[in-house]
Parts: sequence; structure tokens; C-alpha cells
Amino acid sequence: MNIFSNLPFEWLVGLRYIRSGKRSGRNRFISFISLISMSGIALGVAALIIVMSVMNGFQKEVRDRMLSVIPHIEIQDMYGSLPDWQKTAAEVKKNPEVTGAAPYVVGQAMVTRNDMVRGVIVRGIDPKEEAGVSDIARQFKAGKLGNLEPDSFNIAIGSELARNLRIGPGDKLTVIIPQGQVTPAGVLPRLKQFTVGGIFEAGHFEFDSTFAFINMNDAMRLFRTDAPSGLRVQIRDMQEAPEVAQQLSMMLQNDDVIVRDWSKQNRNWFAAVKTEKKMMFLILMLIIAVAAFNLVSTLVMTVTEKQADIAILRTLGASPRSIMKIFMIQGALAGIAGTLAGVGVGVLISVNIDVIVPFIERLFGIQFLPKSIYLISSLPSDLHWADVLTIGGASIILSFLATLYPSWSAAKVNPAEALRYE
Repeated sequence: MNIFSNLPFEWLVGLRYIRSGKRSGRNRFISFISLISMSGIALGVAALIIVMSVMNGFQKEVRDRMLSVIPHIEIQDMYGSLPDWQKTAAEVKKNPEVTGAAPYVVGQAMVTRNDMVRGVIVRGIDPKEEAGVSDIARQFKAGKLGNLEPDSFNIAIGSELARNLRIGPGDKLTVIIPQGQVTPAGVLPRLKQFTVGGIFEAGHFEFDSTFAFINMNDAMRLFRTDAPSGLRVQIRDMQEAPEVAQQLSMMLQNDDVIVRDWSKQNRNWFAAVKTEKKMMFLILMLIIAVAAFNLVSTLVMTVTEKQADIAILRTLGASPRSIMKIFMIQGALAGIAGTLAGVGVGVLISVNIDVIVPFIERLFGIQFLPKSIYLISSLPSDLHWADVLTIGGASIILSFLATLYPSWSAAKVNPAEALRYE
């Protein structure tokens, strides 16, 4: 028994029109144009899924590298220091989402070696507590975080900063603090010589070229403060940071305390990436729109060629609405077929891009992301099923809209005029 026998006749005729060009020698050109339309939709959907997955992968990679250095949540006092930080840390750890809290001292400085000078952000940390709030200990290329002992005046610097200063572990550099000291010769900046105790590489150029870590006690002496600048807080799920930050702010109930999560600290960067993703989505959606216009032309040609069939169906009692349904079904099925093919290809490439791209690089002897130029030398991919559903849904909607005019034209065919010259 034919599985299509119980379908309404509009579906039967619509399916027959899709397959008719393949069964007979007629309408081969229309079938070819229809195939091109479906291929265009599939290509557009696949390209959009792949591009969005790669952009998500880059965003995740950069975000993870940023969060290996910066905290999920940062708690500061508006006056620049947090005297009772132990009490604040104990209150913060009562939140079940918090996994660690560590004090820090932060300040701006310049580092100099021979005739080279660079501006840096000096962060004083407690090496034992720091392991609970960041991954910096695992990012050392030379030395280790444990070398930052109290009163040692050792310093850990980023790989880019070390390369610019031509310096390595055990070498000396001078840290210059802008807060001056009064001398008979006038106000002079404070200087302190440090020993390089380690070199780290976070994989983010800004951090590797401008960050330096020292022991918190040394930082308090260097910046002449008797309390840490604030607390660095780590939570279980970084995506929940805005909600947890709001909970901590309400828990502390201190108007002098400022609680900021990682998304607010890098708001401009994340806003730029979000805007870029939206624009890329709209631009690549034009590929699908062009394929949908091809679908319009295919259906218009089909309607023109099938006018005699339409007239016969009308004389047999088919209503204009039924005629409209036939061509809407034909176009919608073509759009759905192209969309499903594009989703399949796009998902397949996105989840295997870490295998496909190296194969292409080896095959043609090229490298898309040279290590000497880009910090991320492999093409990352992070497939979001929400993106896949959005892209697939948008493609099907465009395909459906493309069927409206040709179907309406078919419904307006006059049977007498269509059969006059048959």
C-alpha cells in the first residue's frame, strides 16, 4: 500500500510536481533550477552555522583566556582599600556558588630595564590563595607562582613583556611607582628593584604584555597601603556571575563596597563581539534570501508551465485555495529539504572543524592562523543548538514566504484562458 495514498490531493499533486522533472524528459530545466535553489539554501544555512560556530569558538577561547587572569567577580571598596577583607571573604564564601576568594593589591607602574620602559598593571597576590581564584599558576612557562614569597621582591611578568624587555628568570628590573616622595631635590617617583621569579603566558596579548604579579605583602609596601585593594571571587559557573554578583552585593549590605562581575569589566569587548555576530548573521542570511528568490523564480516558471494542469484541476472542482496550497507545498518542501541538508552539512563540519581544517592545511601546505602572528593558532568551534534552530527556522520561514506570490498567481489562473490553445 502506498504510504502517500491517504494524503490530501494537494499534497499528492505538490509531491508529484517536485518529482515530475526527474521521471520524464519534460521540465528538466525547471527541475535543474529547483535543484539550484535547494542547493543555494543548503549552502547558505551550512555557511551560517559554520561561521556562527567559529565565532562562538573564538569568543569562548578568548573569554576563557581572559578569565584565567581576571576574576569571575571582583569586590572593591570605593575608597581604594578593603581593611576587613577576612570578614568580607567569610561572608562571600557563604554563597553556595562561590568556590574561592582571595585578596589582592593593584596599582599602575612602569618597569624599566636598561633603556627600555613599559607601563604595567602590578597585582599583588597571595600565591596560596590565588590558586583558588585563577589559573595563573598553570600558565607559567618559566619559574613558578610559589617564587612570589613575602619580602622576596620577586616579580612574575607576561611572556610578551619579557620579550620586549629581553629579560628572563633571575634578571633584575626596576619598578617605578608614580606616587612620588618628597626630597630636597623635589618630588621624585619611588623606585624598587625586583627579581624576575617567573614568566607566564595567558594567551591574551593585553595580559601578557601589561600584567605583572608580586607578593601581596611586597605590593602593600610598594604602594604604601595597609590593606588589600579588594577580593577576587571564583564561582562554579561563570555564566551565572551577574546573578551571583547581585546576590553578594545584597548580602554584604555595604554602600562603600563595589561588586563587579567579569562581563562588566570587559563590557566594551563583549558588546563589540555581540554586535559583530549580529551583523555577520544578517549578512550571511542574505545568501539564504537570494536562494529563496531563486525559489520564487522556480515556482513562477512551474506555474507558467502547469497552467493547463491548473485549469483541468479547476474544472474538476479544485478551489483557488487548493491550487494555492499545491504550489505552497511544492515550494515549502523544496525549502525544507534545502534547510535540512544545510543543517546536516553545517553541523557535521562544525563539530569536526578541528580535523577538517588541519587536513586542508596539510593538503595545500598553508596555515590559516600562523603561530607567529596569532595567539590562537587553531580554528576553534563551539556549536550552539540554539543558533542551529534559529538559522533553520529563519530559512524555512523565508522559503515559505517565497511561495506566496507564485501560489497566489496560480490561484488566479483563468481555466478558460489556460485551455483555449491546448
